[in-house]
Amino acid sequence: MSKRHRTRPGDPPKQPEAACVMDAFSNPLFRLGYGSQSPLEATEYPLTRLTGNYALLNSLYRDNWVVQNVVGIIPDDMTKKWFTVTGQASPERLRELERVQAATALRESVNEGLRWGRLYGGAAGLIVIKGQEWAMDRPLDPSAVLPGSFQGLYILDRWCGITPEGGLVYDGRGRMEPEYYTVSGEGGAAVARIHHSWIVRFIGRELPCLERAAELYWGESEVEALYQDMVKHDNVSANMAALTFRANVDTMEVQNLDQLFSLASGEAQRRFWRTMQAQSVMQSNFGTRLVNKGDQVHNTQYTFTGLKEVYEAMCLDLAGASRIPMTKLFGRSPEGMNATGESDLRNYYDYVDSLRESKLRPILERLLPILCMSAWGAAPDGLEITFPPLWTPKADEVAKIARDKADTVISAFQAGLMNADTAQRELRKLEGETGLFGSITDGEIDANAGKTYQDVTAMADPFAGLTSPVTG
Repeated sequence: MSKRHRTRPGDPPKQPEAACVMDAFSNPLFRLGYGSQSPLEATEYPLTRLTGNYALLNSLYRDNWVVQNVVGIIPDDMTKKWFTVTGQASPERLRELERVQAATALRESVNEGLRWGRLYGGAAGLIVIKGQEWAMDRPLDPSAVLPGSFQGLYILDRWCGITPEGGLVYDGRGRMEPEYYTVSGEGGAAVARIHHSWIVRFIGRELPCLERAAELYWGESEVEALYQDMVKHDNVSANMAALTFRANVDTMEVQNLDQLFSLASGEAQRRFWRTMQAQSVMQSNFGTRLVNKGDQVHNTQYTFTGLKEVYEAMCLDLAGASRIPMTKLFGRSPEGMNATGESDLRNYYDYVDSLRESKLRPILERLLPILCMSAWGAAPDGLEITFPPLWTPKADEVAKIARDKADTVISAFQAGLMNADTAQRELRKLEGETGLFGSITDGEIDANAGKTYQDVTAMADPFAGLTSPVTG
């Protein structure tokens, strides 16, 4: 044996060389698995970027009611109960803030921006402040907003003349956004250069980094994600409607029909066709048909069994793609025993709540200091935005929630875990959830500042806890 192949007893065994192994399932005889001519193997998912097709999106929105519902239902629910401001502000000042919002149609503008953001993948709201139109190329200073100067939001979708420029900055929430925007007129000429602080952004579906850059840092249209399911739904619906015209089909047996078409003259064939057309015109559900003696007429009725289930499946797919339950998307009541749709609506409202936090809250927090400066002339610290719950429980559920939470607060107060003023504040927080305890005023809370349960009970009964002396 040569030295090349000689091994010593202590040497480790030689490892086999690496080889390319395909261990996927394959059965070419039955066209199954890897490398077979299976329809599943031929499936591809090409990158279409439907969001960039402005004409198609417009056509779908204007002609298709399902697309209109997909685009508009969620923004309507996001802004339906709007928001409330909590903090060190009197009820009168809060009413002033609401009057500014009503005068500038802020809720309607935000709803419009959310709609076009969902349809086109992106929209922008231009903050309009009277007297500062010339300074939009500079950072917006909320402290420089004069009382009554906020005019509202001017909504522009991504295709109507607002274009992001190349530079990127952080938006304060860990995301990048364009630093400047160019606003163009009707002829396409640039009319203004806007700093990003004057812009509130309405984004569609989120995209990964490279795709976001391809969409000029906008998002994806909601229509793109459900386009294929919408095509299937519309085709199934149209075919079901077309089948109704074939619910009753008449068939007539004609003697020597083959000879008529092969041997008869052209004039005879034309007379035959005119006769058939006249029969078709005159026939109705209440009419009669004239035939030659010996000819036979048969009526074939089409049954629609199973079509409803097919249509329901298409609707379910479309509802899942849009993340809107069928009860809201199609305006239909659920079917089946004990079917109320309540669980679907609860899950849907949870989803809308998440959208309010992720998409609506940054917009409102950007606008709140401007609203305060326009309404009050100052923007105090400590103001918070809260969203009322979308799901409205039943009366007995509200009563139980109020009772249980009030008992918890009272028990903590009686145990000495909180003072009377803190307990009253906790009770007043329940107003948004239960509609109760909202009448507790700041004066009543201040009057009980620092008082414990023993202090309150002693004032109500000076002899509480005392016993009368024993007399012999």
